[in-house]
Amino acid sequence: MVPSGQGFESLQADVIESIARLPMLKHSEWIERSLSTIVQMAGEDFDRLDWKIISSSLRDMEKAFSMFYPYRHVRKIVIFGSARVSPESPEYLMARDFARAIAQQGFMVITGGGGGIMQAGNEGATAERSFGLNIQLPFEQGSNPFVAGDSKLLNFKYFFTRKLFFLRESDALALFPGGFGTLDEAFECLTLTQTGKFGPAPLVLLDRPGGDYWLDWNTFVQKQLRDRGFISANDRSLYTITDDVNVACEAIASFYLVYHSCRYVREKLVIRLKTELSEENVDRLNTDFSDIVVTGKIEKSQALPPEIGDETFDLPRLVLHFNQRDSGRLYQLIAAINEMGATSPAAAHPEKK
Repeated sequence: MVPSGQGFESLQADVIESIARLPMLKHSEWIERSLSTIVQMAGEDFDRLDWKIISSSLRDMEKAFSMFYPYRHVRKIVIFGSARVSPESPEYLMARDFARAIAQQGFMVITGGGGGIMQAGNEGATAERSFGLNIQLPFEQGSNPFVAGDSKLLNFKYFFTRKLFFLRESDALALFPGGFGTLDEAFECLTLTQTGKFGPAPLVLLDRPGGDYWLDWNTFVQKQLRDRGFISANDRSLYTITDDVNVACEAIASFYLVYHSCRYVREKLVIRLKTELSEENVDRLNTDFSDIVVTGKIEKSQALPPEIGDETFDLPRLVLHFNQRDSGRLYQLIAAINEMGATSPAAAHPEKK
C-alpha cells in the first residue's frame, strides 16, 4: 500500500528538498550517513514498538540539540542528588549555595528539573543560568517552580536520551547525597570516564558540613574495589570529596585553567590547551608521566590535519600515545598542566569553552 494524503506529500517534498540541498550543507557527510541509516532501517522487519523508540528518541535528541546549541561555548555543571530532601535540609541549602556560587563564576547549571537537590540547583543558579532536563515519572518528578515554564526546560521521554545529554553537555558533575539514581549517575560517570567514553571532566562529591555519605561510599570503593584490584589506586584522582562549597568550586574552575579539551586523532590523544607550555614544562611532563605513554613522548603541536575547521583550531596542543587505561594518571597529568600555566591570562575564564 502506497501512503497518501497531505501529510505524506509534505514529508515527501521535504525529503526531496533536503537531499537536493545535501551537497551544500556544512556537515553533509554525517547527514548523509544518518539518512542512509534510516533508509536501511526502513527496509528491515522491525516491530511497531521499535519504530516508536526510534522516532521518540530522535525527537528527544532534536529538541535537546536545539535547546543547547546557543549555549555551546559556556561550560555547564550538572547537579545530581536526592529528589526527596526538603528545602530546609542542610543538603538542599548547600546545593543551592553551590549552584549560586558556580553561576556567579560564569558557569551554567543543569539539573533534572525536579524537586529536592534538583530544585536547589535551579534556585541557586536562577532560571537564567540553568537548565532542567525533566522526565515524566509516576511519582516525584514534576517540574520545580524555579525552572517551570522556562525555555531551557525540556521533557524527555526516555532515560537513555536524557542521560546522553546530561553527560554530553556537562563539563563537570556535582553530586549530593541521594538514592539509587544518584549512585547510578556516580558510577556511570566513573565507568565512562575510566573507559574513555566521557571527559576528562571533574567529578565533585559534596556532602553537608560534617556529613559522611560520600566518605562511607569512598570507604566501600577503596575496600571492595581498589584493595581487591578491581580498580587502580590512581582512580582516586577521578573524583573530589568535600563538604565545602568553596573547595568544590575551586576543583571545577582549576580543572579548566589551562586544559581546554581533548580528542583522539587516530591513535593519538590530542590535549588542547588555552596557553602554550614551555619546553621545560613539557620535559617535566615527559619525566613524570612516561608510564602512560605507549610509544614516543609527549610533544607540543598545533592542530592536526583532521582538526581543520574545528572551533579549537587555533589552540596549542600536546599530543601523546596515551595507553587509554590509566585514566587516573591522565587526570593527574591535567592537574600538572594546569599548575604549570595557572598564571597565564588565559586562565582567567575557565567557564568559557
